Amino acid sequence: MSDTSGESARRPMIEVQGLHKSFGEQEILRGVDLVVEEGTTCVLMGVSGSGKTVLMKHLVGLLEPDRGTVRVDGADLATLDEAGLDALRRKQGILFQANALFDSLTVFDNVAFPLRQRTKMSEAEIQEAVRKSLGVVGLTHAAQRFPGELSGGMQKRVGFARAAILQPKILLYDDPTAGLDPLTTASVNEVIFTGKQQLGATSLVITPDVASAFRVADKLALMHEGRVVATGKPEEIRRSEHPAVKAFLHSWLQRQSQRPQRS
Repeated sequence: MSDTSGESARRPMIEVQGLHKSFGEQEILRGVDLVVEEGTTCVLMGVSGSGKTVLMKHLVGLLEPDRGTVRVDGADLATLDEAGLDALRRKQGILFQANALFDSLTVFDNVAFPLRQRTKMSEAEIQEAVRKSLGVVGLTHAAQRFPGELSGGMQKRVGFARAAILQPKILLYDDPTAGLDPLTTASVNEVIFTGKQQLGATSLVITPDVASAFRVADKLALMHEGRVVATGKPEEIRRSEHPAVKAFLHSWLQRQSQRPQRS
């Protein structure tokens, strides 16, 4: 299935072609092809073990392909030295599944951490940048609290504020709604919308959560057995007759119907 939306005229920000990766005799990626256009949100779905996280690690240069190419913002990662990879990573913000916040640091210091590590900004400039970033996610009041004092949804928003503080071109979300209740999931979906609207960032979201995927995506992609087997706008994926897509959506609907109803 091809993406025939208006976004197809945009410049590709992420381009993956024929990507293969094995660990020992275990073949994880078996020829992945994926394009994410600048300023759009692509959601990559698939069951556990389909290769989603391994693909993301290639996008930040943590893994090298066995075969195939990975281009991010026009740069072929295979041609970059450590300085080039570091420059690329400065363009990327990552929201991890477990938030990866420093428990011993306040919310303010967690969000300020990338600025102190990667820039020569003065403390006054850092104070202003953090204030603005926390304001975007509605957490200015929580600046002096610690992560352990926050709800799961608030921790996700702190994670986003930190990921976005350097105003990255690209935001990568690794299963951001895993284990969250519906209210907190809705809060995370709003964070993803914020990344697009406030930063104009290109976003790639990895999730098995079909409901969230359909809410936030400009384009959906399904990984199955190490390949992207279908891509398209949400309504195209919903109508897809591809056996893997139908099986994935049916399985998700079954799981939803078996969940206990809240009183």
